[in-house]
Amino acid sequence: MQRLARHPFPVQHLKPPPERAILPAMNEYDYIIVGAGSAGCVLANRLSASGQDRVLLLEAGGSDRSPLIQVPLGYGLTFSDPKYNWMYTTAPDPALDGRTSFWPRGKVLGGSSSLNAMVYMRGQHADYDEWRDAGNPGWGWSEVLPYFKKSEDHVFGANAHHGAGGELAVSDFADQVHPLCERFLKAGDALGYGRTSDFNGERKEGFGLWQMTIRKGVRASTSNAFLRPAMHRSNLTVLTHALVQRVLLQEREAVGVECVVKGVRQQFRCRKEVILSGGAINSPQLLQLSGVGDAQHLRAKGVPVVHHLPAVGQGLQDHLCVSYFFKSKVPTLNNTLGPWYGKVWAGMRYLFNRKGPLGMSVNQAGAFVRSREGLAQPNLHLYFNPISYTANTAPVGKRFQLQNPDPFPAFLISFNTCRPTSRGSVLIQSANPNDKPLITTHFLTTSHDRQDIVEGARMVRRIAATAPLADIVESEHLPGAQVQSEEAIFADFAKRGGSVYHASCTCAMGPMPETSVVDARLRVHGMRRLRVVDASVFPSVTSGNTNAPVIMVAEKAADMILADNA
Repeated sequence: MQRLARHPFPVQHLKPPPERAILPAMNEYDYIIVGAGSAGCVLANRLSASGQDRVLLLEAGGSDRSPLIQVPLGYGLTFSDPKYNWMYTTAPDPALDGRTSFWPRGKVLGGSSSLNAMVYMRGQHADYDEWRDAGNPGWGWSEVLPYFKKSEDHVFGANAHHGAGGELAVSDFADQVHPLCERFLKAGDALGYGRTSDFNGERKEGFGLWQMTIRKGVRASTSNAFLRPAMHRSNLTVLTHALVQRVLLQEREAVGVECVVKGVRQQFRCRKEVILSGGAINSPQLLQLSGVGDAQHLRAKGVPVVHHLPAVGQGLQDHLCVSYFFKSKVPTLNNTLGPWYGKVWAGMRYLFNRKGPLGMSVNQAGAFVRSREGLAQPNLHLYFNPISYTANTAPVGKRFQLQNPDPFPAFLISFNTCRPTSRGSVLIQSANPNDKPLITTHFLTTSHDRQDIVEGARMVRRIAATAPLADIVESEHLPGAQVQSEEAIFADFAKRGGSVYHASCTCAMGPMPETSVVDARLRVHGMRRLRVVDASVFPSVTSGNTNAPVIMVAEKAADMILADNA
Protein backbone atom coordinates (compact mmCIF):
# COMPACT_ATOMS: atom_id res chain seq x y z
CA MET A 1 0.00 0.00 0.00
CA GLN A 2 1.19 3.45 -0.80
CA ARG A 3 1.00 6.83 0.86
CA LEU A 4 2.08 9.39 -1.69
CA ALA A 5 4.79 11.96 -1.14
CA ARG A 6 3.40 15.18 0.31
CA HIS A 7 5.09 17.87 -1.74
CA PRO A 8 3.47 19.09 -5.00
CA PHE A 9 4.93 18.54 -8.44
CA PRO A 10 7.76 21.07 -8.74
CA VAL A 11 7.18 23.38 -11.69
CA GLN A 12 10.90 23.93 -12.17
CA HIS A 13 11.67 20.24 -12.76
CA LEU A 14 10.29 17.74 -15.26
CA LYS A 15 11.89 14.68 -13.70
CA PRO A 16 9.37 13.18 -11.27
CA PRO A 17 10.60 12.83 -7.68
CA PRO A 18 10.27 9.45 -5.92
CA GLU A 19 7.35 8.39 -3.78
CA ARG A 20 7.49 6.56 -0.49
CA ALA A 21 5.33 3.67 0.61
CA ILE A 22 3.93 3.18 4.10
CA LEU A 23 1.19 1.03 5.62
CA PRO A 24 -1.93 2.74 6.97
CA ALA A 25 -2.21 2.33 10.71
CA MET A 26 -5.92 1.49 10.66
CA ASN A 27 -8.50 0.27 8.18
CA GLU A 28 -11.39 2.39 9.52
CA TYR A 29 -12.08 5.87 8.22
CA ASP A 30 -14.82 8.47 8.43
CA TYR A 31 -15.07 8.90 4.68
CA ILE A 32 -13.99 6.54 1.92
CA ILE A 33 -13.74 8.10 -1.55
CA VAL A 34 -13.51 5.72 -4.50
CA GLY A 35 -11.65 7.33 -7.39
CA ALA A 36 -9.00 10.08 -7.28
CA GLY A 37 -10.25 11.81 -10.40
CA SER A 38 -11.72 15.22 -11.13
CA ALA A 39 -14.24 14.93 -8.30
CA GLY A 40 -12.39 12.65 -5.88
CA CYS A 41 -9.37 14.93 -5.50
CA VAL A 42 -11.61 17.90 -4.68
CA LEU A 43 -13.54 15.84 -2.12
CA ALA A 44 -10.36 14.57 -0.50
CA ASN A 45 -9.19 18.14 -0.01
CA ARG A 46 -12.46 19.52 1.34
CA LEU A 47 -13.45 16.59 3.57
CA SER A 48 -10.02 16.43 5.23
CA ALA A 49 -9.61 20.20 5.66
CA SER A 50 -10.87 20.36 9.25
CA GLY A 51 -8.38 17.75 10.41
CA GLN A 52 -11.15 16.04 12.38
CA ASP A 53 -12.28 13.35 9.92
CA ARG A 54 -10.09 10.51 8.68
CA VAL A 55 -10.39 10.33 4.89
CA LEU A 56 -9.29 7.47 2.62
CA LEU A 57 -8.92 8.10 -1.10
CA LEU A 58 -8.63 4.98 -3.28
CA GLU A 59 -7.32 5.13 -6.85
CA ALA A 60 -7.10 2.15 -9.21
CA GLY A 61 -4.30 3.81 -11.19
CA GLY A 62 -0.94 5.12 -10.17
CA SER A 63 1.03 8.33 -9.87
CA ASP A 64 0.54 11.34 -12.13
CA ARG A 65 4.13 12.57 -11.84
CA SER A 66 5.09 11.70 -15.39
CA PRO A 67 6.17 14.67 -17.52
CA LEU A 68 3.77 13.34 -20.18
CA ILE A 69 0.96 14.37 -17.82
CA GLN A 70 2.47 17.52 -16.39
CA VAL A 71 3.52 19.04 -19.73
CA PRO A 72 0.21 20.21 -21.24
CA LEU A 73 0.69 18.92 -24.79
CA GLY A 74 1.82 15.55 -23.48
CA TYR A 75 -1.77 14.34 -23.48
CA GLY A 76 -1.32 13.25 -27.08
CA LEU A 77 1.01 10.52 -25.78
CA THR A 78 -1.09 9.46 -22.75
CA PHE A 79 -4.18 9.24 -24.95
CA SER A 80 -3.63 5.53 -25.46
CA ASP A 81 -1.25 4.51 -22.69
CA PRO A 82 -2.78 1.80 -20.46
CA LYS A 83 -0.47 2.91 -17.66
CA TYR A 84 -2.69 5.97 -17.26
CA ASN A 85 -5.84 5.02 -19.10
CA TRP A 86 -8.74 2.59 -18.69
CA MET A 87 -8.69 2.10 -22.48
CA TYR A 88 -12.43 1.52 -22.80
CA THR A 89 -14.13 0.63 -26.05
CA THR A 90 -17.83 0.80 -26.75
CA ALA A 91 -20.13 -1.73 -28.35
CA PRO A 92 -20.52 -1.41 -32.14
CA ASP A 93 -22.90 1.42 -33.00
CA PRO A 94 -25.04 1.37 -36.18
CA ALA A 95 -24.76 5.17 -36.45
CA LEU A 96 -20.99 4.77 -36.77
CA ASP A 97 -21.02 2.10 -39.46
CA GLY A 98 -21.02 -0.58 -36.79
CA ARG A 99 -17.69 0.68 -35.46
CA THR A 100 -16.60 0.45 -31.87
CA SER A 101 -15.34 3.69 -30.32
CA PHE A 102 -12.23 4.16 -28.23
CA TRP A 103 -13.03 5.92 -24.94
CA PRO A 104 -9.95 7.01 -22.97
CA ARG A 105 -10.64 7.62 -19.28
CA GLY A 106 -8.05 8.56 -16.68
CA LYS A 107 -6.72 5.71 -14.55
CA VAL A 108 -4.27 7.83 -12.59
CA LEU A 109 -4.24 10.46 -9.85
CA GLY A 110 -6.31 13.31 -11.22
CA GLY A 111 -8.35 10.93 -13.39
CA SER A 112 -9.37 12.38 -16.72
CA SER A 113 -8.23 15.85 -15.59
CA SER A 114 -4.71 14.42 -15.97
CA LEU A 115 -5.38 13.38 -19.59
CA ASN A 116 -7.84 15.91 -21.01
CA ALA A 117 -7.29 18.86 -23.34
CA MET A 118 -7.57 21.27 -20.35
CA VAL A 119 -10.35 23.48 -21.76
CA TYR A 120 -12.18 25.20 -18.89
CA MET A 121 -15.82 25.52 -19.86
CA ARG A 122 -18.85 25.77 -17.60
CA GLY A 123 -21.54 25.66 -20.27
CA GLN A 124 -24.72 27.70 -20.61
CA HIS A 125 -26.81 29.05 -17.73
CA ALA A 126 -29.80 27.07 -19.03
CA ASP A 127 -27.93 23.79 -18.54
CA TYR A 128 -28.18 24.14 -14.78
CA ASP A 129 -31.60 25.76 -14.67
CA GLU A 130 -32.83 22.65 -16.48
CA TRP A 131 -31.20 20.48 -13.79
CA ARG A 132 -33.12 22.43 -11.15
CA ASP A 133 -36.38 22.35 -13.07
CA ALA A 134 -36.10 18.58 -13.47
CA GLY A 135 -36.71 18.24 -9.72
CA ASN A 136 -33.27 18.98 -8.29
CA PRO A 137 -33.56 21.99 -5.97
CA GLY A 138 -30.32 23.87 -5.38
CA TRP A 139 -28.80 23.14 -8.79
CA GLY A 140 -29.88 26.20 -10.80
CA TRP A 141 -27.28 28.53 -12.31
CA SER A 142 -27.43 31.13 -9.55
CA GLU A 143 -26.92 28.38 -6.96
CA VAL A 144 -23.99 26.62 -8.64
CA LEU A 145 -22.10 29.77 -9.68
CA PRO A 146 -20.61 30.29 -6.18
CA TYR A 147 -19.10 26.79 -6.36
CA PHE A 148 -17.50 27.48 -9.73
CA LYS A 149 -16.02 30.65 -8.28
CA LYS A 150 -14.87 28.92 -5.10
CA SER A 151 -12.43 26.68 -6.99
CA GLU A 152 -11.04 29.32 -9.29
CA ASP A 153 -7.81 31.20 -9.32
CA HIS A 154 -8.82 32.98 -12.50
CA VAL A 155 -6.48 35.03 -14.63
CA PHE A 156 -9.11 37.79 -14.87
CA GLY A 157 -9.33 38.13 -11.10
CA ALA A 158 -12.35 38.14 -8.82
CA ASN A 159 -15.51 39.66 -10.27
CA ALA A 160 -19.18 38.85 -10.70
CA HIS A 161 -18.31 35.83 -12.86
CA HIS A 162 -15.00 34.55 -11.49
CA GLY A 163 -13.11 33.73 -8.33
CA ALA A 164 -9.50 34.39 -7.38
CA GLY A 165 -7.28 32.65 -4.86
CA GLY A 166 -8.87 29.22 -5.31
CA GLU A 167 -6.95 26.04 -6.00
CA LEU A 168 -7.71 25.70 -9.72
CA ALA A 169 -5.71 27.91 -12.09
CA VAL A 170 -7.69 29.12 -15.09
CA SER A 171 -5.42 30.81 -17.61
CA ASP A 172 -5.82 32.86 -20.77
CA PHE A 173 -3.56 32.30 -23.80
CA ALA A 174 -4.59 35.14 -26.09
CA ASP A 175 -0.95 36.21 -26.41
CA GLN A 176 0.26 32.71 -27.35
CA VAL A 177 -2.32 31.14 -29.68
CA HIS A 178 -1.43 30.51 -33.31
CA PRO A 179 -2.04 33.46 -35.70
CA LEU A 180 -4.59 31.37 -37.64
CA CYS A 181 -6.94 31.64 -34.66
CA GLU A 182 -7.49 35.33 -35.46
CA ARG A 183 -8.62 34.44 -38.97
CA PHE A 184 -11.12 32.00 -37.50
CA LEU A 185 -12.45 34.67 -35.14
CA LYS A 186 -12.75 37.23 -37.94
CA ALA A 187 -14.69 34.72 -40.04
CA GLY A 188 -17.15 34.50 -37.16
CA ASP A 189 -17.38 38.29 -37.10
CA ALA A 190 -18.07 38.34 -40.83
CA LEU A 191 -20.88 35.81 -40.41
CA GLY A 192 -22.48 37.95 -37.71
CA TYR A 193 -21.92 35.68 -34.73
CA GLY A 194 -19.74 38.12 -32.83
CA ARG A 195 -17.02 37.45 -30.30
CA THR A 196 -16.71 36.81 -26.62
CA SER A 197 -13.59 37.52 -24.59
CA ASP A 198 -14.74 35.09 -21.90
CA PHE A 199 -16.89 32.02 -22.58
CA ASN A 200 -17.31 31.70 -18.81
CA GLY A 201 -18.29 35.32 -18.31
CA GLU A 202 -21.31 37.39 -19.25
CA ARG A 203 -21.33 36.38 -22.93
CA LYS A 204 -21.18 32.62 -23.47
CA GLU A 205 -22.13 32.64 -27.14
CA GLY A 206 -20.12 33.53 -30.24
CA PHE A 207 -16.50 32.98 -31.30
CA GLY A 208 -13.55 33.20 -28.94
CA LEU A 209 -10.44 31.68 -27.38
CA TRP A 210 -10.56 28.91 -24.80
CA GLN A 211 -9.40 29.33 -21.23
CA MET A 212 -7.31 26.43 -19.95
CA THR A 213 -6.58 24.77 -16.62
CA ILE A 214 -2.83 25.39 -16.76
CA ARG A 215 -0.62 27.09 -14.18
CA LYS A 216 2.69 28.53 -15.37
CA GLY A 217 3.00 25.99 -18.15
CA VAL A 218 2.06 22.96 -16.04
CA ARG A 219 -1.26 21.07 -16.22
CA ALA A 220 -3.59 22.15 -13.42
CA SER A 221 -5.20 18.75 -12.89
CA THR A 222 -7.30 18.24 -9.79
CA SER A 223 -4.42 16.18 -8.43
CA ASN A 224 -2.00 19.10 -8.76
CA ALA A 225 -4.54 21.72 -7.73
CA PHE A 226 -6.43 20.02 -4.88
CA LEU A 227 -4.86 16.74 -3.81
CA ARG A 228 -1.15 17.37 -3.48
CA PRO A 229 -1.56 20.52 -1.36
CA ALA A 230 -3.63 18.41 1.07
CA MET A 231 -1.24 15.45 1.32
CA HIS A 232 0.57 16.88 4.32
CA ARG A 233 -2.55 16.30 6.41
CA SER A 234 -2.18 13.36 8.76
CA ASN A 235 -5.90 12.56 8.45
CA LEU A 236 -5.76 12.00 4.66
CA THR A 237 -4.54 8.68 3.25
CA VAL A 238 -4.18 8.08 -0.48
CA LEU A 239 -3.77 4.56 -1.81
CA THR A 240 -2.89 4.01 -5.47
CA HIS A 241 -3.19 0.76 -7.45
CA ALA A 242 -6.26 0.03 -5.32
CA LEU A 243 -9.10 -1.45 -7.38
CA VAL A 244 -12.37 -1.35 -5.45
CA GLN A 245 -14.40 -4.46 -6.23
CA ARG A 246 -17.56 -3.80 -4.26
CA VAL A 247 -19.17 -1.57 -1.67
CA LEU A 248 -19.82 -3.42 1.57
CA LEU A 249 -23.53 -3.14 2.29
CA GLN A 250 -25.51 -4.17 5.34
CA GLU A 251 -29.28 -3.80 5.10
CA ARG A 252 -28.95 -1.13 2.42
CA GLU A 253 -26.33 0.79 4.36
CA ALA A 254 -22.76 1.32 3.14
CA VAL A 255 -20.28 0.25 5.81
CA GLY A 256 -17.08 0.12 3.77
CA VAL A 257 -15.45 -1.22 0.61
CA GLU A 258 -13.58 -4.30 -0.50
CA CYS A 259 -10.64 -3.71 -2.81
CA VAL A 260 -7.44 -5.23 -4.12
CA VAL A 261 -4.38 -3.13 -3.30
CA LYS A 262 -1.36 -4.22 -5.30
CA GLY A 263 -2.69 -7.76 -5.49
CA VAL A 264 -3.79 -8.02 -1.85
CA ARG A 265 -7.51 -8.16 -1.06
CA GLN A 266 -8.49 -5.87 1.80
CA GLN A 267 -11.53 -4.33 3.40
CA PHE A 268 -11.82 -0.77 4.68
CA ARG A 269 -14.62 0.34 6.96
CA CYS A 270 -16.25 3.75 7.13
CA ARG A 271 -17.92 5.48 10.04
CA LYS A 272 -19.80 8.08 7.99
CA GLU A 273 -20.04 7.63 4.19
CA VAL A 274 -18.75 5.86 1.13
CA ILE A 275 -18.55 8.22 -1.86
CA LEU A 276 -18.24 6.89 -5.41
CA SER A 277 -16.26 9.20 -7.70
CA GLY A 278 -15.20 6.78 -10.40
CA GLY A 279 -16.85 8.66 -13.26
CA ALA A 280 -19.65 7.86 -15.68
CA ILE A 281 -18.30 4.38 -16.45
CA ASN A 282 -16.84 3.10 -13.19
CA SER A 283 -19.42 4.41 -10.71
CA PRO A 284 -22.42 2.63 -12.23
CA GLN A 285 -20.25 -0.45 -12.73
CA LEU A 286 -19.34 -0.50 -9.02
CA LEU A 287 -22.93 0.02 -7.93
CA GLN A 288 -24.00 -2.95 -10.03
CA LEU A 289 -21.15 -5.15 -8.76
CA SER A 290 -22.31 -4.26 -5.25
CA GLY A 291 -25.87 -5.41 -5.94
CA VAL A 292 -27.46 -2.02 -6.65
CA GLY A 293 -29.10 -1.75 -10.08
CA ASP A 294 -31.72 -3.38 -12.23
CA ALA A 295 -32.58 -6.58 -10.41
CA GLN A 296 -33.23 -8.65 -13.53
CA HIS A 297 -29.89 -7.68 -15.08
CA LEU A 298 -27.97 -8.29 -11.86
CA ARG A 299 -29.43 -11.77 -11.43
CA ALA A 300 -28.62 -12.59 -15.04
CA LYS A 301 -24.99 -11.69 -14.37
CA GLY A 302 -24.76 -13.64 -11.13
CA VAL A 303 -24.77 -10.67 -8.73
CA PRO A 304 -26.90 -10.96 -5.55
CA VAL A 305 -29.48 -8.16 -5.53
CA VAL A 306 -29.28 -5.76 -2.60
CA HIS A 307 -31.47 -2.99 -3.97
CA HIS A 308 -33.48 -2.76 -7.19
CA LEU A 309 -32.61 0.61 -8.75
CA PRO A 310 -33.31 0.29 -12.48
CA ALA A 311 -31.76 3.59 -13.63
CA VAL A 312 -28.21 2.62 -12.61
CA GLY A 313 -26.12 2.68 -15.78
CA GLN A 314 -28.95 4.03 -17.92
CA GLY A 315 -29.23 7.43 -19.62
CA LEU A 316 -25.64 7.60 -20.88
CA GLN A 317 -25.01 10.88 -22.70
CA ASP A 318 -21.98 12.11 -24.62
CA HIS A 319 -20.96 14.71 -27.17
CA LEU A 320 -20.34 13.21 -30.60
CA CYS A 321 -18.15 15.10 -33.04
CA VAL A 322 -16.42 15.02 -36.39
CA SER A 323 -13.49 17.08 -37.71
CA TYR A 324 -13.24 18.75 -41.10
CA PHE A 325 -9.62 19.16 -42.26
CA PHE A 326 -8.42 21.95 -44.54
CA LYS A 327 -5.04 22.25 -46.24
CA SER A 328 -3.55 25.68 -45.68
CA LYS A 329 -1.64 28.08 -47.90
CA VAL A 330 0.27 29.38 -44.86
CA PRO A 331 2.17 27.55 -42.10
CA THR A 332 0.26 25.92 -39.25
CA LEU A 333 1.40 24.03 -36.16
CA ASN A 334 2.06 21.11 -38.50
CA ASN A 335 5.07 23.04 -39.77
CA THR A 336 6.25 23.68 -36.22
CA LEU A 337 5.73 20.30 -34.57
CA GLY A 338 6.25 18.03 -37.56
CA PRO A 339 10.02 18.31 -38.28
CA TRP A 340 12.52 17.12 -35.70
CA TYR A 341 14.04 20.58 -35.42
CA GLY A 342 10.60 22.03 -34.73
CA LYS A 343 10.10 19.59 -31.89
CA VAL A 344 13.52 20.57 -30.49
CA TRP A 345 12.63 24.27 -30.73
CA ALA A 346 9.29 23.72 -28.99
CA GLY A 347 10.96 21.65 -26.29
CA MET A 348 13.66 24.23 -25.64
CA ARG A 349 11.13 27.05 -25.47
CA TYR A 350 9.08 25.12 -22.97
CA LEU A 351 12.08 24.24 -20.81
CA PHE A 352 13.25 27.85 -20.66
CA ASN A 353 9.99 29.73 -20.13
CA ARG A 354 7.13 27.18 -19.99
CA LYS A 355 5.56 28.72 -23.09
CA GLY A 356 4.96 27.75 -26.69
CA PRO A 357 3.00 24.85 -28.20
CA LEU A 358 4.00 22.39 -25.46
CA GLY A 359 2.67 24.70 -22.76
CA MET A 360 -0.96 24.75 -23.89
CA SER A 361 -3.63 22.74 -25.68
CA VAL A 362 -4.03 22.44 -29.45
CA ASN A 363 -7.70 23.31 -28.80
CA GLN A 364 -7.09 27.05 -28.98
CA ALA A 365 -10.26 28.68 -30.32
CA GLY A 366 -13.88 27.79 -30.87
CA ALA A 367 -17.47 28.91 -30.75
CA PHE A 368 -20.96 28.30 -29.43
CA VAL A 369 -23.53 29.13 -32.11
CA ARG A 370 -27.15 28.58 -33.10
CA SER A 371 -27.39 26.94 -36.49
CA ARG A 372 -30.95 28.12 -37.14
CA GLU A 373 -33.49 30.64 -35.94
CA GLY A 374 -35.88 29.88 -33.11
CA LEU A 375 -33.40 28.16 -30.82
CA ALA A 376 -33.32 29.32 -27.19
CA GLN A 377 -29.60 28.67 -26.82
CA PRO A 378 -26.61 27.50 -28.89
CA ASN A 379 -26.94 24.02 -30.32
CA LEU A 380 -23.44 23.66 -31.81
CA HIS A 381 -20.06 23.63 -30.10
CA LEU A 382 -17.17 24.32 -32.52
CA TYR A 383 -13.44 23.74 -32.04
CA PHE A 384 -10.62 25.30 -34.07
CA ASN A 385 -7.20 23.64 -34.00
CA PRO A 386 -4.30 25.15 -36.00
CA ILE A 387 -2.99 21.62 -36.52
CA SER A 388 -4.11 18.38 -38.20
CA TYR A 389 -3.29 14.72 -37.67
CA THR A 390 -5.36 12.78 -40.18
CA ALA A 391 -2.52 10.31 -40.79
CA ASN A 392 -2.03 9.51 -37.11
CA THR A 393 -5.43 8.68 -35.68
CA ALA A 394 -5.84 5.16 -37.02
CA PRO A 395 -5.94 2.35 -34.46
CA VAL A 396 -2.76 0.35 -33.95
CA GLY A 397 -3.98 -2.83 -32.28
CA LYS A 398 -6.00 -1.40 -29.40
CA ARG A 399 -3.93 1.76 -29.22
CA PHE A 400 -4.30 5.02 -31.08
CA GLN A 401 -1.58 7.38 -32.21
CA LEU A 402 -1.76 11.16 -31.75
CA GLN A 403 1.95 11.86 -31.90
CA ASN A 404 2.79 13.56 -35.19
CA PRO A 405 0.88 16.10 -37.27
CA ASP A 406 0.34 15.73 -41.00
CA PRO A 407 3.39 16.45 -43.19
CA PHE A 408 1.67 19.44 -44.83
CA PRO A 409 0.20 22.69 -43.46
CA ALA A 410 -3.41 22.20 -42.41
CA PHE A 411 -5.95 22.98 -39.69
CA LEU A 412 -9.20 21.47 -38.51
CA ILE A 413 -12.63 22.62 -37.41
CA SER A 414 -14.73 20.21 -35.36
CA PHE A 415 -18.30 20.39 -34.18
CA ASN A 416 -20.66 18.55 -31.89
CA THR A 417 -24.27 19.03 -30.86
CA CYS A 418 -24.45 20.74 -27.47
CA ARG A 419 -27.40 18.90 -25.96
CA PRO A 420 -27.80 15.45 -27.55
CA THR A 421 -31.07 13.62 -27.00
CA SER A 422 -29.84 10.09 -27.77
CA ARG A 423 -29.27 7.84 -24.74
CA GLY A 424 -27.02 4.85 -24.09
CA SER A 425 -26.10 2.65 -21.14
CA VAL A 426 -23.25 1.20 -19.07
CA LEU A 427 -23.95 -2.33 -17.81
CA ILE A 428 -21.76 -4.98 -16.24
CA GLN A 429 -21.10 -8.05 -18.37
CA SER A 430 -20.32 -10.36 -15.45
CA ALA A 431 -19.83 -10.42 -11.69
CA ASN A 432 -16.07 -10.20 -12.19
CA PRO A 433 -14.80 -6.70 -11.25
CA ASN A 434 -11.94 -7.09 -13.71
CA ASP A 435 -14.30 -7.41 -16.69
CA LYS A 436 -14.97 -4.10 -18.37
CA PRO A 437 -18.62 -3.07 -18.57
CA LEU A 438 -20.58 -2.97 -21.81
CA ILE A 439 -20.82 0.62 -23.06
CA THR A 440 -23.70 1.00 -25.51
CA THR A 441 -23.88 4.46 -27.08
CA HIS A 442 -27.01 4.51 -29.29
CA PHE A 443 -25.75 7.63 -31.04
CA LEU A 444 -27.96 9.60 -33.48
CA THR A 445 -31.14 7.74 -32.64
CA THR A 446 -33.20 10.96 -32.61
CA SER A 447 -34.11 13.38 -35.40
CA HIS A 448 -32.85 16.24 -33.21
CA ASP A 449 -29.32 14.85 -33.16
CA ARG A 450 -29.34 14.00 -36.84
CA GLN A 451 -30.49 17.50 -37.79
CA ASP A 452 -27.61 19.02 -35.80
CA ILE A 453 -25.11 16.83 -37.67
CA VAL A 454 -26.21 18.13 -41.07
CA GLU A 455 -26.34 21.73 -39.89
CA GLY A 456 -22.99 21.40 -38.15
CA ALA A 457 -21.29 20.15 -41.30
CA ARG A 458 -22.69 23.04 -43.31
CA MET A 459 -21.73 25.51 -40.59
CA VAL A 460 -18.10 24.37 -40.63
CA ARG A 461 -17.90 24.77 -44.38
CA ARG A 462 -19.54 28.19 -44.25
CA ILE A 463 -16.87 29.34 -41.79
CA ALA A 464 -14.03 27.93 -43.90
CA ALA A 465 -15.46 29.69 -46.96
CA THR A 466 -15.59 33.08 -45.23
CA ALA A 467 -12.74 35.59 -45.42
CA PRO A 468 -10.21 35.99 -44.01
CA LEU A 469 -10.07 32.28 -43.19
CA ALA A 470 -11.06 31.42 -46.75
CA ASP A 471 -8.08 33.38 -48.04
CA ILE A 472 -5.63 30.77 -46.77
CA VAL A 473 -7.64 27.59 -47.51
CA GLU A 474 -5.98 25.62 -50.28
CA SER A 475 -8.52 22.79 -50.29
CA GLU A 476 -10.78 20.69 -48.11
CA HIS A 477 -8.67 17.66 -47.26
CA LEU A 478 -11.34 15.63 -45.45
CA PRO A 479 -14.03 14.69 -46.12
CA GLY A 480 -13.61 16.48 -49.45
CA ALA A 481 -15.78 18.77 -51.54
CA GLN A 482 -17.63 15.82 -53.09
CA VAL A 483 -19.44 15.17 -49.79
CA GLN A 484 -22.45 17.48 -50.10
CA SER A 485 -25.81 15.71 -49.82
CA GLU A 486 -27.36 14.77 -46.49
CA GLU A 487 -26.79 11.13 -47.32
CA ALA A 488 -23.12 11.76 -48.05
CA ILE A 489 -22.69 13.84 -44.86
CA PHE A 490 -24.16 11.04 -42.73
CA ALA A 491 -22.09 8.42 -44.52
CA ASP A 492 -18.93 10.39 -43.83
CA PHE A 493 -19.96 10.96 -40.21
CA ALA A 494 -20.59 7.26 -39.76
CA LYS A 495 -17.10 6.58 -41.08
CA ARG A 496 -15.17 9.23 -39.12
CA GLY A 497 -17.31 10.58 -36.25
CA GLY A 498 -16.51 9.82 -32.64
CA SER A 499 -16.79 10.81 -29.01
CA VAL A 500 -15.52 14.05 -27.46
CA TYR A 501 -15.12 12.00 -24.24
CA HIS A 502 -17.81 13.77 -22.21
CA ALA A 503 -19.54 10.64 -20.88
CA SER A 504 -22.10 11.49 -18.20
CA CYS A 505 -25.57 10.91 -16.70
CA THR A 506 -25.35 7.17 -15.86
CA CYS A 507 -26.23 7.73 -12.17
CA ALA A 508 -28.45 10.70 -12.85
CA MET A 509 -29.77 13.04 -10.20
CA GLY A 510 -33.55 13.24 -9.86
CA PRO A 511 -36.47 12.92 -7.47
CA MET A 512 -37.84 9.55 -8.64
CA PRO A 513 -36.04 6.25 -7.91
CA GLU A 514 -37.69 4.72 -10.98
CA THR A 515 -35.89 7.12 -13.33
CA SER A 516 -32.85 8.39 -11.41
CA VAL A 517 -30.11 7.07 -9.13
CA VAL A 518 -29.32 9.85 -6.66
CA ASP A 519 -31.37 12.61 -5.07
CA ALA A 520 -30.55 16.32 -5.11
CA ARG A 521 -28.03 15.77 -2.29
CA LEU A 522 -26.39 13.02 -4.38
CA ARG A 523 -27.47 10.24 -1.99
CA VAL A 524 -28.25 6.94 -3.69
CA HIS A 525 -32.00 6.39 -3.62
CA GLY A 526 -33.04 3.76 -1.08
CA MET A 527 -29.53 3.50 0.45
CA ARG A 528 -27.88 5.01 3.48
CA ARG A 529 -24.37 6.45 3.79
CA LEU A 530 -23.74 6.05 0.05
CA ARG A 531 -23.34 8.88 -2.46
CA VAL A 532 -22.14 9.35 -6.01
CA VAL A 533 -20.18 12.49 -6.89
CA ASP A 534 -18.91 12.74 -10.48
CA ALA A 535 -20.17 13.33 -14.04
CA SER A 536 -22.51 10.35 -13.77
CA VAL A 537 -24.90 12.39 -11.56
CA PHE A 538 -25.56 15.01 -14.27
CA PRO A 539 -29.30 14.94 -15.08
CA SER A 540 -28.30 15.98 -18.61
CA VAL A 541 -24.92 16.67 -20.16
CA THR A 542 -23.82 20.28 -20.09
CA SER A 543 -23.48 22.08 -23.41
CA GLY A 544 -19.68 22.35 -23.25
CA ASN A 545 -16.70 20.55 -21.80
CA THR A 546 -17.45 18.62 -18.63
CA ASN A 547 -14.39 18.93 -16.38
CA ALA A 548 -15.29 22.29 -14.86
CA PRO A 549 -18.87 21.16 -14.07
CA VAL A 550 -17.53 18.02 -12.36
CA ILE A 551 -15.29 20.13 -10.13
CA MET A 552 -18.26 22.33 -9.29
CA VAL A 553 -20.38 19.27 -8.42
CA ALA A 554 -17.62 18.06 -6.08
CA GLU A 555 -17.37 21.45 -4.37
CA LYS A 556 -21.11 21.56 -3.77
CA ALA A 557 -21.20 17.92 -2.71
CA ALA A 558 -18.47 18.46 -0.13
CA ASP A 559 -20.53 21.15 1.57
CA MET A 560 -23.61 18.89 1.58
CA ILE A 561 -21.67 15.91 2.94
CA LEU A 562 -20.14 17.92 5.77
CA ALA A 563 -23.50 19.51 6.63
CA ASP A 564 -25.32 16.16 6.65
CA ASN A 565 -22.70 14.61 8.94
CA ALA A 566 -22.28 17.55 11.32
